[in-house]
Amino acid sequence: MAACFGEDPTQRFSARADAYARSRPGYPDAAIAALARALALTDGATIVDLGCGTGLSSEAFLRAGFRVIGVEPNEAMRVQAARMCEQQPRFTLVDGRAEATTLDAACANLVIAAQAFHWFDVPATRTEALRILRPPPLAALLWNDRRTQASEFARGYEALLVHYGNEYREVQRRHERAERVEQFFGSAGWRSIRVTHTTPLDFDSLADRLNSASYAPAPGDPRYRPMMQSLRELFVATECDGMVAMEFETRIHFGQMVPDGMGLRPHTPASA
Repeated sequence: MAACFGEDPTQRFSARADAYARSRPGYPDAAIAALARALALTDGATIVDLGCGTGLSSEAFLRAGFRVIGVEPNEAMRVQAARMCEQQPRFTLVDGRAEATTLDAACANLVIAAQAFHWFDVPATRTEALRILRPPPLAALLWNDRRTQASEFARGYEALLVHYGNEYREVQRRHERAERVEQFFGSAGWRSIRVTHTTPLDFDSLADRLNSASYAPAPGDPRYRPMMQSLRELFVATECDGMVAMEFETRIHFGQMVPDGMGLRPHTPASA
């Protein structure tokens, strides 16, 4: 991975892995099923999950009946992934990077990156993905995008992140850079799937969700206590029966990668 914001991005979540595993949303079965149909994936196909983190994305593909190889460079995140998927015999976890997976050539039917692609060195990841994929070289990039204006709570949480979050705007801009997606696929011919879903959170889960973000001030930072006080005030103002609803849209960009030298195809951003 290329360094981002002056640090190695593979280490950004070392101190946040526990909170990440407890609070981050998973990927809805409907989204994975729609992707499988669109790509005509067969039962038992091998998925390589680049930057699998705590295993949330791997678990979703395992539920769908696929074999998953999780590739994760961060030890703390790998520990969480091993726990999350420990009962799954079709799951393999390896210490590697998106740009250098350590996997054999032509070992995968599909390469995915979920909530991680924006940290990758795109040209190097593209080269590695084409190396480990069997033909046709299929790939999918997934994000859980928080719906920032969906409710009073959503608007307040977004304002809190803008006020306190280190590099929050920069990270969000990286999420939205379509030219990186096109560079990865080697074409503008990728398609998209979008599925909305909601995660209910009590205050402790909400605090974990905030503290799992790499841009949130950590304990010891002078902004940490006022941030958590603001979060408590937001929760009290917007909770219903002790819970708030964090709304998401799962966004998946998928398609067949165009090997080098084969040229570009027309852009077809149709939703499946």
